[in-house]
Amino acid sequence: MYTLGDIPRKTASQYPDACAIVFEGQRWTYRELNERVNRLANALAALGFAKGSRAAVLAENTSKYLETYFAAAKLGMSVTPLNFRLSEEEIVHIVRDSESSCFLIGDSQVERAMKIRERLPGIRTWIGFDSESKNLLGYEKMIASASGQEPTPAVAVDENDLAVLMYTGGTTGLPKGVMMSHRNLMTAVLSAVIATGFTRDDATCFVLPLFHVSFWPAFGVLMAGGKVVINRKPDLNGILRLIQDEKCTHINAVPTVYAWMLQLADVDGHDLSSLRSITYAGSPMPIEILKQCIKKFGPILSQGYGMTEALGVSTLIDRDHFLEGDKSRLLASAGKPVFCAEVDVFDEHDQPVKTGQIGEIVVKGKHVMMGYWKNPELTQQTLRGGWYHSGDMGYKDTEGYIFLVDRKADMIVTGGENVYPKEVEDVLYEHPAVAMAAVVSAPDPKWGERVQAVAVLKPGAAVSESELIDFCKTKLGGYKCPKAVAFWEALPTSTIGKILRKDVKKKFWEGHARSVN
Repeated sequence: MYTLGDIPRKTASQYPDACAIVFEGQRWTYRELNERVNRLANALAALGFAKGSRAAVLAENTSKYLETYFAAAKLGMSVTPLNFRLSEEEIVHIVRDSESSCFLIGDSQVERAMKIRERLPGIRTWIGFDSESKNLLGYEKMIASASGQEPTPAVAVDENDLAVLMYTGGTTGLPKGVMMSHRNLMTAVLSAVIATGFTRDDATCFVLPLFHVSFWPAFGVLMAGGKVVINRKPDLNGILRLIQDEKCTHINAVPTVYAWMLQLADVDGHDLSSLRSITYAGSPMPIEILKQCIKKFGPILSQGYGMTEALGVSTLIDRDHFLEGDKSRLLASAGKPVFCAEVDVFDEHDQPVKTGQIGEIVVKGKHVMMGYWKNPELTQQTLRGGWYHSGDMGYKDTEGYIFLVDRKADMIVTGGENVYPKEVEDVLYEHPAVAMAAVVSAPDPKWGERVQAVAVLKPGAAVSESELIDFCKTKLGGYKCPKAVAFWEALPTSTIGKILRKDVKKKFWEGHARSVN
């Protein structure tokens, strides 16, 4: 098995003059990309970094982010990508916990990073992607004087060495480090290339953050010899313009990005005919939004289901999006396992459940993480029996399609009945006035918990609380229907645009003696 650093090395030989990366008007061929990666690797080596060293990165999307992943891999270093929306306390915790000794910073994050500089004595080298100062080495100046040849002597990097230490949040506690080996990464990327059919003729419009496990399309397209068009941050009309101008064939985003695109962007004002594949992940897409996307873009949508601990995609549904007929039921499916993955549904005793029965989705394969950093107990619990226990609830049908029901932690227990928020949200999205919706538990003096809905309305639309509740009653059992509906101007979302139910839920449980995590 090859390592992450082999991607630019091998493709520079195979496709030297083909365009590899486009970023803010600049273009780099595969030969140029590999030379820049080598310059960075050699510059880091000259600063004393070697196999086993760790680098933290705090930046918006940039071509230099990808160069850092590759250069670190060639040296046997690992990268800890940081979510720039984290608080300073969380960033300090992650950098300390990861034992990083090098910190690379994007221009928009320099001020924040300098505020916490004194709290990070383990960092001995600070590098600015876009700027330099007395406390910050300039990236371009640093690599300009370094060799563009492969690092010598070559570092013996094993496929089981740590490549990326990515921190992921949970419903409680501090972020935990997910250890990703080169074998984990390359298995996941190869499987994604097979599933999506990426070739050297493809160009992906890269929208989601490079600090997230959604980095797979960038690695996958580069492995295939195609072109990666990087967006610094999501700008809806800017994304459409890049798809048009760069003739992008692929885009990967989360459902809320596509919902915003349909509502807020000038979709019809751009030529998107080059697109052959639209993938979405991060959370299940509401059926009504999915139908709108199919009508607008055609039957070119694919849903991937996965998680950070399994490096992205474990199941995929591709070309099975039908608006009518018996197959239309697959609009609610997460698809079937991809080539590298085994996926099953277990009960509370870790035994497979019957077809159609709800249980916890479990995943096994060489793409599954090495474990949690410095947390063997949690690793053993989560990977028990050789299966990654996702915490997601779902079922498998007679044809092997996986259907997600909801997060185990998000399930609402009201009056002794289990209610899965996604089922209620899907109904709310069917109402013509609703743009976005979230369903959570809220305290209730009679039932302990109640089904609480929060809705964001479309511009100019109007609907009352009672009307929405009555609408749900026409499609759902009474105990599943919201007991109350709040109307907000916006819902909290993660950096990739995923609705943060836990933040919504927190608003309703503040000040109560018992809280639901």
